Amino acid sequence: MYRFLLTPRWWGINLFVLLAIPFCVFMGSWQLSRFEARIEDHRSAEEQAASDGKQAARPLDELLPVDKETSGDPTTVEGRYGAQLLVPDRELDGERGYYVLTLLRTDGGKALPVVRGWLPGEPGSAEVPAPPRGEVTVNGALQASENPGENGVSARAGLPAGQTGAISAASLVNLVPYDLYDAWVTLDKGDSGMRAVPVSAAPDTGLDLKAFQNLGYTGEWFVFAGFVVFMWFRLFRREVEFVRDAEMGLLAADTPPGALPNSAQAASSDAYETDSTPVR
Repeated sequence: MYRFLLTPRWWGINLFVLLAIPFCVFMGSWQLSRFEARIEDHRSAEEQAASDGKQAARPLDELLPVDKETSGDPTTVEGRYGAQLLVPDRELDGERGYYVLTLLRTDGGKALPVVRGWLPGEPGSAEVPAPPRGEVTVNGALQASENPGENGVSARAGLPAGQTGAISAASLVNLVPYDLYDAWVTLDKGDSGMRAVPVSAAPDTGLDLKAFQNLGYTGEWFVFAGFVVFMWFRLFRREVEFVRDAEMGLLAADTPPGALPNSAQAASSDAYETDSTPVR
């Protein structure tokens, strides 16, 4: 009855199943490991945020390039304030407003974006405090460059002059005539009466939509593996039923041979030859 498993058609089906199930399990396990890694990064980021207030500020060059370990670390930088830009569409404590971003020109020649504080309303609705003049020492938390469209960062284009949607070297390079650090700093205390911008978590360390997408993909891959098994069993049972019906002579007389599996055709032919043998 099960000789059909040795036919070329079923060799192809079995090979596909044997390859598809391990692949689905591997991909599901990989997506689950990505979710678990994000959970661990989120836990580490919370622990680091709790300990950042106890750390001593270090020079900027010791913390670059920014990664998951150094994002949020306190730093101190000296320089002179230069060009100033506004970053619209930023919320703080549920209120809509904007950041005041000023470029700090360091002795090394590069400029560091510094968020001096947050103001409510739309840019231009209130007078923006001018930055301090002369040599200043900036104390704040180091942050990684932002990506437009991620973590609440605006991705809209066509902003008015003097505004930028994201705080990153890629977004600022055409707006200011300085070489830029690929990082930025938010002050510990808001400058000139502005509210300080809190430290944000490092990229890919929070329980955001991407993390739960990994969890959803995990479930999908394991469902695919189960579906492959289900379809194989369904085809197998259908083939067995055809073979059994052919052996018992239960197939309709007008059933075209092409509609039957190869094994069922063979069984039907054997049954017909047996039934048509004359009795002597």
